[in-house]
Order: sequence, then C-alpha cells, then structure tokens
Amino acid sequence: MTGSITWIEPVRSVVEPARFGSDHPMRTVTRQIGSGEGWSPERASFVAGVFDTLSVDWHCDHSSDLRLAPLEDALDRGDLPPGRLVEIGCGTGAATERIAARRPVAAALDLSPKMLALADPAVAPFVRADAGALPLASASVDVMVLVNMFMFAASYDRVLAPGGRFVWISTMGDETPIYFPPDEVMDLLPGRWTATGSYAGTGFWLVARRS
Repeated sequence: MTGSITWIEPVRSVVEPARFGSDHPMRTVTRQIGSGEGWSPERASFVAGVFDTLSVDWHCDHSSDLRLAPLEDALDRGDLPPGRLVEIGCGTGAATERIAARRPVAAALDLSPKMLALADPAVAPFVRADAGALPLASASVDVMVLVNMFMFAASYDRVLAPGGRFVWISTMGDETPIYFPPDEVMDLLPGRWTATGSYAGTGFWLVARRS
C-alpha cells in the first residue's frame, strides 16, 4: 500500500554513482522476488551460489566510507528506537561492523554460507537464513536493517515489532543491482507506512514505520 516519504536535506557529501547496476541481471530477480512470485528452493540455491562466488572480494568492495555513507547517515538521523536490531542480507558483515560500532546487533542473517564464513564472529551472531522465511518470532525485531537486499515484504512485516523501524539502504542509489525506487519500497510494504529518507555518499536511505 502506498506510504509517504519525507525527504530531509543531506548533511553528508552526495556523489553520483558510477553506472553499474541499472541493467544488471539481478534486477530481474529482484523484481520477481518483490512480486511474491519469484522465490523457490531452487531460486534460493541459485542466489546463494551467486553470492558464494562473489564472497572473496565482497568485503573489500563493499566497506568503503563512501558506499556505506547512507547507512551511517540513517543511523545518525533516522530516529531509530532502542531494542533488538537485526540485519538481513549481511553478506560478509561490512555494514554489520558499522552498526555494531554504535549499538549491539542481535543477529546478522544471510543466505550465502561462504559470505558468512568470512564474517567476523566477534562483531555479531551471524546466522544462515532465508529472508523469505525468517527464523525469527513474530513482532520480535525493533530495528530491521537491509543493505542492498531483496524485498520479502510479508516476511519483514511479520517479524517487525509494533513501533519498529524498517531501514532500507541502497548504497549506489538507482545503480544498485538489487534495487527498488523509494516509492516502490513503500508500495510493497503491507499496510500503511510513513518514512524519512535522505541521500549520502553514492546512495540513499529510508527509515519506515507503520502509520
């Protein structure tokens, strides 16, 4: 259902991302999953395999200050409540490390075993999980962070607590391979939501809550 977004002025440098993901093959997968029709055990195995092959260079490629500026800005200005924070789609933990430097991360989840094998277990509990069927109790997460992640809207809505925050980060804006425009993110979330957002580095962030 359509929600509203209040955009606030950037306070960090904003940089035009290099052309990279707008014609990336992962865009098709992203839209199929977002529609609720593109996920299956076979697709999950395929996606895990794709990210397994990318795991060796992932941390270096995705941990720069510029790329993670949207996350840092969301943590600074997104009015996030205290409580249980979970990151979904954590990869090797590049973003997890930034979050954990500010507050505890209750769990960081990813589908790729090779990505998780490269994450630092001292940062957070890293758990292999399918975001389409999260192994989390209903209404158990106060802050949910997703960095360049697929949209399993019903699954996310189920585990987010009343008053919780849904943090959506696209580190390369509309050039992020796994990407939805901000308005479509809001449309995909079940029910009525309001969000605050801004731009930082090469990307943008949204922090959404139920209306």
